[in-house]
Amino acid sequence: MNIIRIDDPSDPRVAPYLNVRERDLVGREGRFVAEGKVVLNVLFAARRFEVESVLVLENRLAGMESTLALAPADLPVYVVSGAVMDAIAGFHMHRGILAIGRKGATPGVDEILGALPGRALVAVCVGISNHDNVGSIFRNAAAFGADAVVLDQSCCDPLYRKAIRVSVGAALKVPFATGGSAGELVEALARHGFEQLALSPAGKSDIRDVVRPERLALYLGTEGEGLPEALMARMTTARIRMAPGFDSLNVAAASAIALHHFSDASD
Repeated sequence: MNIIRIDDPSDPRVAPYLNVRERDLVGREGRFVAEGKVVLNVLFAARRFEVESVLVLENRLAGMESTLALAPADLPVYVVSGAVMDAIAGFHMHRGILAIGRKGATPGVDEILGALPGRALVAVCVGISNHDNVGSIFRNAAAFGADAVVLDQSCCDPLYRKAIRVSVGAALKVPFATGGSAGELVEALARHGFEQLALSPAGKSDIRDVVRPERLALYLGTEGEGLPEALMARMTTARIRMAPGFDSLNVAAASAIALHHFSDASD
């Protein structure tokens, strides 16, 4: 391990970590922050993204040996005291384990879809701007073997720090692409031979009655408004049956049920 002690929070080598929360809001010039040991395990094991460095509390370093063994041998590992860590981050970092990754070239929707196998399951997010929900959908996609996640242009960034954390690193593992409008995603998925299913409380069929096709795109909408009616009119719709008098689930919970139902892992 390339261990480097940092005692000055203004050291330029740790500049990408400065003011974590504020910079989450304005962007990181093609970088992202991964937080926590479990997330770093996925980051290093998946090898989908280049990693610039790691920043870790001195009292956490010993417990990071197996995680850092997955990283390139020359990766800088900056070790700091609690006071220096808090000064860098701008708030108290109780986890004390961070890494800076590079987003790199973003694959397009056609590129992602063209690389999928003949039998494939894709989660399609439309208008989901809540980072917790996006992170949870990625976690569910990884858990139930979805091949990719596709997001329309109004969704939030899956590589936002909180989304990565909530996904438990799945956003660093599951292939994804952000496209244009929801209508453009419909056209792209049709080009690649996907049957498209909109999940909605107003769906015409019970999800348990829908037979899984070879290539399925499962559409998930934002809470409250759900998927636009014009979009649902272009595809088959399905609902998750619930108790009488109640017809609403958090989109993250709904995605878990639907992805499990259509997953090959549930066979």
